[in-house]
Amino acid sequence: MRVIGLDVHRSRAVVAVLEKERLTSGGGIDLTRDTVIAFGRKLRPDDEVVIEATVNTAAIVHLLRPFVRRVVIANPLQVRAIAHAKIKTDKIDAAVLAKLHASGFLPEVWMPDETTETLRRLVAQRAQVIQQMTRAKNRIHSILHANLIPPYQGELFSVAGRSWLKTQSLALDEALAHLADLDCRASDLSVLDQALAQQALQDERVERLMTISGIHVTVALGLLAAIGDISRFASSEKLVSYLGLNPSVRQSGDGPAHHGHISKHGRAHARAMLVEAAWAAARAPGPLRAFFIRIQSRRGKQVAAVATARKIAVLAWHLLTKNQNYVSARPALLENKLRKVELLAGQPAAKGRRPGRAHAYNDRAIRQRERSWLEQAEGAYTRFVVNWQTKPGQRTGAANRKRPS
Repeated sequence: MRVIGLDVHRSRAVVAVLEKERLTSGGGIDLTRDTVIAFGRKLRPDDEVVIEATVNTAAIVHLLRPFVRRVVIANPLQVRAIAHAKIKTDKIDAAVLAKLHASGFLPEVWMPDETTETLRRLVAQRAQVIQQMTRAKNRIHSILHANLIPPYQGELFSVAGRSWLKTQSLALDEALAHLADLDCRASDLSVLDQALAQQALQDERVERLMTISGIHVTVALGLLAAIGDISRFASSEKLVSYLGLNPSVRQSGDGPAHHGHISKHGRAHARAMLVEAAWAAARAPGPLRAFFIRIQSRRGKQVAAVATARKIAVLAWHLLTKNQNYVSARPALLENKLRKVELLAGQPAAKGRRPGRAHAYNDRAIRQRERSWLEQAEGAYTRFVVNWQTKPGQRTGAANRKRPS
């Protein structure tokens, strides 16, 4: 078996070949589709190719995978930490990749399947459109401020707000240009939301995650795009660490361990989605709100939101691993969420006298009954924590850590 190391750049890659502990240079190849395919045909079926994760890694992996036994993707940050050298060339980098993989010390990166890769692409595009819309809105607010116009008392980008904006004495061409850009981005967002909703209806994991308080379809899809195959996480702690929600730890010698802020390593977008879900869960009755309130009373709202996001990540791991729904789910609310996903996906609105999917949620008595049941579950969780803390003032978990001085 040979190990082929590829040091990849934007338009060219340098090759190193390791066979029977003998390292040789494989020259370089241009990174075009035809050239990469021609290079793959020269490889052996039992070869293993090693490549660092970069912008064009996915395309190279897809082209080389049919010709070799395995294509391994290396984590570039960890490779640099392991193989730091003062003399650095493309040939040396390619050789380092081959040697690390042959010795079993290569930090690998998981390559998503085609479905997960498509989902990640859609989620990333949606996040970019949201950022562009936010930027356009901020520019319009800046124009109003620059022209000494007081802020509009209400939603500026509603129909009434837009009508008010057109009556103001400012450079209309500038403001209207940003409004046109905002409408264009809103159209793009609608197309992306429909594509994501259609994919959500085909994935039962989305419905399972939406049983958790605070998680709607956008958060569920963002989390699934980051996770991919849940079986690659042996425990919930592995998933929490992957999302960067685990606390950083500093310890040396005989000194005590110091726990700091969360590491923030991993997928930032999924972490932000979970924090958003945590704020929503803090406003709904249930055990998650009781947990939020317990941490908030000792560490403040911001720490409580992050701790609740970590709790949701742990819940998500258990639900996806065990193929179970959240025990404290609200059935009527879940049906209402799913109906919104169906409408977002382009399904027709229900007509006639037959009750629709979200009929139960429109019944005030049913909503109140579900809220009362969850308030009881919230009280049960609070009593459980009180009984759990056997010593007066005892604190556990994240709430037991002191703020760094």
